[in-house]
Amino acid sequence: MASSFRHRVLSASLLLCAVAFTCVSGGLGPITTNGQNYSKVCDPARFAAMGLQMGGFRYCDASLPYPDRARDLVGRLKLEEKVRNLGDRAEGAARVGLPPYRWWGEALHGVSDTGPGGTWFGDVVPGATSFPLVINSAASFNETLWRAIGGAVSTEIRAMYNLGHAELTYWSPNINVVRDPRWGRASETPGEDPFLVGRYAVSFVRAMQDIHEYDGAPATGADPFSRPIKVEERDMIETFERPFEMCVRDGDASCVMCSYNRINGVPACADARLLTETVRDAWQLHGYIVSDCDSVRVMVRDAKWLGYNGVEATAAAMKAGLDLDCGMFWEGAQDFFTAFGLDAVRQGKLRESEVDNALKNLYVVLMRLGFFDGIPELESLGASDVCTEEHKELAADGARQGMVLIKNDHGRLPLKAANSVALVGLLQHINASDVMLGDYRGKPCRVVTPYDGIKKVANATSLHACDKGACGAPGGWVKTVDATIVVAGLNMSVEKEGNDREDLLLPWNQTNWINAVAEASPSPIVLVIISAGGVDISFAQNNSKIGAIVWAGYPGEEGGTAIADVLFGKYNPGGRLPLTWYKNKYISKIPMTSMALRPVADKGYPGRTYKFYGGPEVLYPFGHGLSYTSFSYASATTGASVAVKIGTWESCKQLTYKPGTSASPACPAVNVAGHGCQEELVAFQRVFVPAGGAVQVPFTLNVCKAFAIVEETAYTVVPSGVSTVLIGDDALSFSFPVKIELAAA
Repeated sequence: MASSFRHRVLSASLLLCAVAFTCVSGGLGPITTNGQNYSKVCDPARFAAMGLQMGGFRYCDASLPYPDRARDLVGRLKLEEKVRNLGDRAEGAARVGLPPYRWWGEALHGVSDTGPGGTWFGDVVPGATSFPLVINSAASFNETLWRAIGGAVSTEIRAMYNLGHAELTYWSPNINVVRDPRWGRASETPGEDPFLVGRYAVSFVRAMQDIHEYDGAPATGADPFSRPIKVEERDMIETFERPFEMCVRDGDASCVMCSYNRINGVPACADARLLTETVRDAWQLHGYIVSDCDSVRVMVRDAKWLGYNGVEATAAAMKAGLDLDCGMFWEGAQDFFTAFGLDAVRQGKLRESEVDNALKNLYVVLMRLGFFDGIPELESLGASDVCTEEHKELAADGARQGMVLIKNDHGRLPLKAANSVALVGLLQHINASDVMLGDYRGKPCRVVTPYDGIKKVANATSLHACDKGACGAPGGWVKTVDATIVVAGLNMSVEKEGNDREDLLLPWNQTNWINAVAEASPSPIVLVIISAGGVDISFAQNNSKIGAIVWAGYPGEEGGTAIADVLFGKYNPGGRLPLTWYKNKYISKIPMTSMALRPVADKGYPGRTYKFYGGPEVLYPFGHGLSYTSFSYASATTGASVAVKIGTWESCKQLTYKPGTSASPACPAVNVAGHGCQEELVAFQRVFVPAGGAVQVPFTLNVCKAFAIVEETAYTVVPSGVSTVLIGDDALSFSFPVKIELAAA
């Protein structure tokens, strides 16, 4: 069971990785030269096929450091050739042995063929393992699982690269914090808590290994292209940036992606303070920065920022620290760096040395990935390493671990395998061969639907599919079975990128017919919800004839197996909600476009997420999740006292007091008395506890991280005094005090 600490602190991070491998000369690699395929640039046979001597190119000398090799390669390119390699569909330069490369790859929850063709499926590789959506994986609160999934995806990418079906750079995961319950992209993210999001990012990226993507700006509502957003510096540091910082610092991300938005007036992809001062310098990014696709064009076409034309926008973005521009290939639009880079240099708005620096950042990453030299120990990976039984079982286990038991009155679950079952719902949910896979998916190895999974376990299963808007009056069948399972929820037409939700209710009249089925059933029914974001199912929570509710999320290709395993007791659910589920009334109190996380008193806006809102419109809190087992917590720790010595360089400054004031504290640099008490997740761990057994779960908290707060002027400080560590959740927990004393060194 996952134990969770909450308290004053937050951290988070994001990141994704890419992989590399090698094949023999003339094999099936993705580099095509004179009719032959290769898996590495610096192959003597490949150079010979082009009429070149590889020995004359220092960038192919594997004994040299990567920066030196990248400098040699860039130095050989003419300006026109350099510019043609600044976009996601880089053209290469055959004159110096450099092949084309497609940078854009997606691997959010498995290998995806989204993008301009760098990754593709066919006869050799018909599909890849489709794991649960990120929001599901986050609900497991299990870093071991996240690393396992990242490693499996990495292996399948490497195998596909060897076969000529993939490139090496993948822009995943998405680690934007979910700010508003209506946001359509909740399925792609690890939830609303920056520490949870950050730990997911670090685990996934470390497992993937070298390349990743992160979207370096908070997500907004509709019209992301032209809408400027205003964000308080405190919120940026405390919540929106924290996962990305963790991802870069702790996950060692190789790539960061900037968004379309103007943040406080400046486009994210032209913000030198964000891209260079923060991401590259302060966070020490060892890699490249790419635009979200078409972001530079959006500056001109949609935002009309400063009246810039294509040349000026290109120069501004590259000067700010952008290395690679991703264009809108499906619109036939060329990326701006390729289209306007040459003129930007010729008109004196951009220095050629700045172009060189961007290219060096790109090629060093490709060298690390083995694109130039190969990785011999990985060259044996092939088709047999994709869609393995091990990976399919991992997908099923990931779905099981992410299932959340929301309600279980009078032990309605688990069901008995000997039961006869009626399975009711929209066909898209019962036979969810498409819905379960979510967005940014590739072609799955196979799909096990809820119907497939349940009919393998139940003694007898009758299927009753409904059309949108009407399920009809329940027939006599509802009275002839031992249990009725209703599968309901949402799909990607309601919540996905570009589709923010209008409300938090079940669409297509599902509420009415669920209640009708429950009323007709002689025993309490079981409700399974397929969704990413929270749904206002107050009607089900308050209806005694709906005995149990399970949130299944979008559980991926093996989701039907996982649902059946949980419902019939083969697996004891232990997932926790990574999002607050609100009642529908909540969204009438705050517009989606408000970026504030804390309450805005003068506008009557409530706070957002569990950290800043705990009012009556919460249906299920962050971290909510039940089990078939009863647990108890105990600890020998009753309290702790920590003395932290602060050096003068750490801004522990003496203040000037009015005459007559009593003795000042040792370190009174910032007054945080008005900060108030705030819950924050600072640690978690998922463990298996045998029936009747006990498990010791140690936690070590770093005082400067776990007890730090971001005060109102956006400084991160550690407050002196007593803080409380809460272990467990709202239903079952214990706590102990930690006294922190600060003293000047």
